Amino acid sequence: MNQKPVWIVGAGPGAPDLLTLRAARLVEQAEVLVWTDSLINPQIAALAPEGCEQVRTSTLTLEQVMEVVLDRARAGKTVVRLHDGDPCLYGAIAEQICRLADAGIGVEVVPGLSAYQATASALQSELTIPGLVQTIVLSRAGGRTGVPAREALERLAALRASLCLYLSARHVEEVQTELLRHYPADTPVAIGYRVSWPDEWIKVVPLADMARVSQERQLIRTTLYVVSPALAAPAEARSRLYSASHNHLFRGGVS
Repeated sequence: MNQKPVWIVGAGPGAPDLLTLRAARLVEQAEVLVWTDSLINPQIAALAPEGCEQVRTSTLTLEQVMEVVLDRARAGKTVVRLHDGDPCLYGAIAEQICRLADAGIGVEVVPGLSAYQATASALQSELTIPGLVQTIVLSRAGGRTGVPAREALERLAALRASLCLYLSARHVEEVQTELLRHYPADTPVAIGYRVSWPDEWIKVVPLADMARVSQERQLIRTTLYVVSPALAAPAEARSRLYSASHNHLFRGGVS
């Protein structure tokens, strides 16, 4: 393997100060920055040093991107492949890593904060409420590329968990129709557009209004839906972990 790995780095949801320290350090040290300019805040790319070669990928195919990455890596450059959000979610990194491995070039992946986390934080909400919901599902509508049949939206919605849907705004009518077969119509849905960017827009609406509000805002991309009963959790909901009656390794309980 090449001694200098290619770094696949998560840029987080948008705000530069939501970069991890490791991600920021790598961008600041990059000799070649290959970044998704259609989705990443330019202020993050601007952290790269003077003289860094910056390659924007919005108009490139994966093959063209990898041609650049492989060429610069073989030349011994410090290459940072910067992805929006967390690269392990809908980042196509498996294909990139395979091509790098075939070329004998090592890879290091740096996680990034995901939009669902930034959305919950902006709403000051917890998505796992004791006795109400304890599961978070990350998925998307089928769309042109489809999803495996076992992961069809009807199966995921049947859980009535905290369901976070990426890449689904173009199909919001179909999504709402399917969700209403499983969730009550008044289930809260957080609609997050460009979360943590300066023009961020987040609104919580009943599930029955999800499609209408999305269409009124003309949302077709960079939109996340968080469908969850946790967004309307009762005030008395409480975790047992911090209850005085609950003992564990570090604290005795009160009977």
